[in-house]
Amino acid sequence: MLIVFILYLLALIGITFYTAGKSKTNSEYVLGGKKIPGVALALSERSTGESAWLILGLTGEAFAIGLQSIWVALGCVIGIIFIWTVMSNRLRMEAERTQALTVCGILYKRFPGSEKTIGLLSSSIVVFFFLFYVEAQFFGSGKVLEQTFGIPGFWGIIIGSLIVVLYTMIGGFITVVYTDVLQAILMIITLVALPVILIFIVASNNLDVGNALIEAGNGYNSLTGGKTGVPALLLILSGLSWMLGYTGQPQLLTRMMAIKDKKHIRDAKVVAVIWTLIAYAGALVIGIMGFVLMKNDFLGSHTASLTADAEKILPVLINTFVGPVIAGLLLSGAISAMMSTASSEIIVSSSSITEDIYGNLAKKKISGKKLLTLNRLVTLGVGLLAFVLALTVKDSVYGLVSYAWSGIGSSFGPALLLILFWKKVSRAGVIASLISGTAVTIVWKLFITVPTGVSERLGSFVFSLLMAVMFSLIFPEKKTTNYEGRSI
Repeated sequence: MLIVFILYLLALIGITFYTAGKSKTNSEYVLGGKKIPGVALALSERSTGESAWLILGLTGEAFAIGLQSIWVALGCVIGIIFIWTVMSNRLRMEAERTQALTVCGILYKRFPGSEKTIGLLSSSIVVFFFLFYVEAQFFGSGKVLEQTFGIPGFWGIIIGSLIVVLYTMIGGFITVVYTDVLQAILMIITLVALPVILIFIVASNNLDVGNALIEAGNGYNSLTGGKTGVPALLLILSGLSWMLGYTGQPQLLTRMMAIKDKKHIRDAKVVAVIWTLIAYAGALVIGIMGFVLMKNDFLGSHTASLTADAEKILPVLINTFVGPVIAGLLLSGAISAMMSTASSEIIVSSSSITEDIYGNLAKKKISGKKLLTLNRLVTLGVGLLAFVLALTVKDSVYGLVSYAWSGIGSSFGPALLLILFWKKVSRAGVIASLISGTAVTIVWKLFITVPTGVSERLGSFVFSLLMAVMFSLIFPEKKTTNYEGRSI
C-alpha cells in the first residue's frame, strides 16, 4: 500500500517538473494563458471543488446522520450544474473582456476607479476565508495518513502540506490543473470502486441494510432526521443551501475564466456534470454502507474511534476490507482530494495578494520575472501560514469547509451573479455584497445557526443578495455599462 502511495507522489513530482517550464509569464502562472483544454479544466474544477469535504466530510456525515445527508449532496449537485450550465460562458466572456486574471479582478475592473476599494476588500476576504479552507485540507490529509499508516497527525500534516506547497509554488496554475486531472481520476476511482466493494461485502454476508437503518431510528433513516413541520423544512433548506456557495467560489470559477472558447465550455460541462453525479452517489453509499457494516460488528476495534470521529470512516473501510495494492490506489484518491483543493486555494490566495492587493497599492509596478518570483514567494508564505493553522484545528473538516464556503460564497456569489446578469448593479452594490456576506457569515455562525436551525450558508447569502440589490438601486452608477464595457 505504501509503495502504491509513493508511486502516486512520484507521479505528482513528474507532472510538476514537466509542466513547470510552461509558466513563463505571470499570466500563465496565475491563469494558464488560455493554453489548457476545457476537459482538463473541468476535471481540475471538480477535484478542486470536492476536497477533503467530499472524501471525509460528506462520507462522515452520511455515516453519522444517515439519509438526511442526501439534501447536502443534492444541494451541491444543483450548484455545480448551475455554475457550469448558466454561469461558465458568461464568466469566460467577462474575463476576456476585462482581461482579469482573478475573480476579484472581474469585480473591480467592471467599475473603473474602484480598484483599491473593491480590489483590496475582495482579495482580503479571499485570503481570510481560504486560510480556513486550506487548513481543513492539510488537517484532513493528516487524518487519513494517521488512520492508514499510523503516522502521527502532526507528521501527516507536514507531509501533505509540504508536497502541495512545493508543487504549487514551482509550477503555478498550469501545474495545479494537470495534477488536478490525475487527482480527479484517482478520486473518481475511489468513489466508484469502494462503494462497489462495500456493496459486494454486504450482499455476500447477507446483511440486511433495511433492518440496520430501521434499528438506527428515525433520526437516521428519515430524510428529515425524524423532524416534521418547520424544523424539517429548515433542515432541508440548510442542506440545499450548499448550492448557493458555488456561485462565488474563486478556486472553481477561475477554471471557467481560463477556458479558451465556447466549444471547450461545452465539452467541460459534460465532463463536470457526469463526474459530479457519480462522485456524490459514491460518497453517500460509502457512508451508509459503513454504518451498516459497523452495526453488524464488521469494523471491530474501530467502532469506538468512529463514534468519536465519523470522518475516519473512509480510511477505516479501506484498511479493513481492501487488499494493499487497491488500498494504496484508493488512499491516493483520498489524499488527492485534499491536495487538489489546497493547491488551487493557495494559488488563488497568492494571486489575490500579488494581483489585487500589491498590484493596486504599489506605486512602482514590477513585471516579468520579478512579478513571477513574487508570486512564487507569496505562494510559499500562504502555504506555510495555512500549515501552522492546521496544527491548531479543533473543528471537523466538514465544519471548517462549511464556514469558509459560506463566507466566500455569500460575499462573492451575489456580486458575481448581478455583474453577469443585471445591468443595474453598481459598485455600491458589489461592496455591500462583499461586506455583508463576510460580516453576516461570522455573526450567523456564532450566534444564530444553533438557536434557529438556519445555516449560515443560507442566511448570509440571502442577506448579502438583498443588500447588493438595495445598494445598487439607492446608489446607481452615474454611467451605465453594457456587457461589452461601453458607456451608454
